[in-house]
Amino acid sequence: MTRLRTLLATIRLPAISVLVALFVGAIVIMLSDLEVLGKIPQDPIGAIVLGAQRVYLAYTSLLMGAFGDPAKFGKALASGGDPVLWAKAFRPITETLLASVPLMFVGLAVMVSFRTGVFNIGGEGQFMMGALGGTIAAVVLGGAGVPAPLAILGVVVAGAALGAAWAFIPGILKARVGASEVITTIMLNYIANLFIFFLLVNWDLIQREDHTQPISKALDKFVVIPKILPIEALRLHLGFVVALLLAAAVSWFLWRTTKGFELRAAGLNLPAARYAGMGAASSVVIAMLISGAIAGMGGAFEVVGTVKQLTTAISGGVGFTAIAIALVGGTRPSGVVATALVFGALRNGGALMGLNTGIPIDLLFFIQALVIMFIAAPSLTQRLIRAPFRRRVKEATA
Repeated sequence: MTRLRTLLATIRLPAISVLVALFVGAIVIMLSDLEVLGKIPQDPIGAIVLGAQRVYLAYTSLLMGAFGDPAKFGKALASGGDPVLWAKAFRPITETLLASVPLMFVGLAVMVSFRTGVFNIGGEGQFMMGALGGTIAAVVLGGAGVPAPLAILGVVVAGAALGAAWAFIPGILKARVGASEVITTIMLNYIANLFIFFLLVNWDLIQREDHTQPISKALDKFVVIPKILPIEALRLHLGFVVALLLAAAVSWFLWRTTKGFELRAAGLNLPAARYAGMGAASSVVIAMLISGAIAGMGGAFEVVGTVKQLTTAISGGVGFTAIAIALVGGTRPSGVVATALVFGALRNGGALMGLNTGIPIDLLFFIQALVIMFIAAPSLTQRLIRAPFRRRVKEATA
């Protein structure tokens, strides 16, 4: 019961923030609809009803795009196992889970560094370098005929190693010369992108010969990440399970081990940690190595398991979204996983919402920004929720 109360108390503010953000987003949808605005002078009630209908259509489309249509679930279950019907029914939710995988990995990576007091803004570059490591390992190991389990392990290890190596640079610079990790990690993001572009254009090992654009060879010809469900159209792969297990491992490491306690102590109060005999420099380097390894692992799963080819756009801005996810999740693994799932649902469901209503995808980014804003300002959220009740109390008292 105590754990349940703790969990409810943890998710209370994020849940309220999401609801408030959706409410504000609904107002924006109504006010940005030209038909609704044109109807206000002649028929304000009708305009409100029309706006409410547009909001209902938008949000139901968002939910069905993210989690599926209940009617299709019924048909799939009644079919007795028709793979086509099962794919149509469960593809939305599996795509939502798939979209959340890179957000989980990089969100956990950023969370670890934030807990240590290191502002790692380089999750983007570490993710890309991990994707590069996974690509090289897939081509080399798969081309050499290494057994599939060993090849997959090699892909994950190579991605983690290259991501950790990329994060080691700003970590050692901060520890040795006091260089700002914010500046160095941001600059390394651009360097990683240009470095991958250079290799895709000039390195025969990974570049695709029959294409004029800078993309790699098709990686599914070398290594295939196993899928969770035995249906070809459902792309959800083993990376989702690894991300959940990694979240549990990170939680255990930070809150159940001596080294994890040292990292958290350094993040809470670095002078006190130094006075207690904890190495400040080593904490920074270790935190960056762990952070880079997790982000790089996510890049390897993304490039080999999901996209199946390396491009300069492999990250899709996941590194910067992960910063918001880590903060929204309260810099705790469980919060990061939950927030990544919400952001994955918004990202995946937005396509159907835009198709059914014509609402631009930018509105989803606006809603995400509102969620972040309301969580970052909890007093504002609580005032918005409590204001109507306070008015009623004052009126009743009067």
